[in-house]
Amino acid sequence: MSYVASGERGSVTVTGAALTELVVRAAESVSGVAVRRGRRRLEIEVADGRARVRLELTATYGIVLPQLAREVQEQVAAALESMCGVEVDAVDVSVEAVE
Repeated sequence: MSYVASGERGSVTVTGAALTELVVRAAESVSGVAVRRGRRRLEIEVADGRARVRLELTATYGIVLPQLAREVQEQVAAALESMCGVEVDAVDVSVEAVE
């Protein structure tokens, strides 16, 4: 999955690896969050200037989980919107573990 932005002077391709790293860094910028590694732990769909993300997290014990998840949603959406110029339809977050 890569994202291609076309313009008058050509196109720009953002690889799937770059999108993944962007989302992981944005999510993990929230204190107490780690994105779970492995297959199907992170999915990013980008098409027609719109994005949808699904990710699984591990949270630090003692943090209010709904608030943590909302902060991750905001950070991921802001990163994709500012760095890729896409509109984010949804960031679906699942807290899978607490450490």
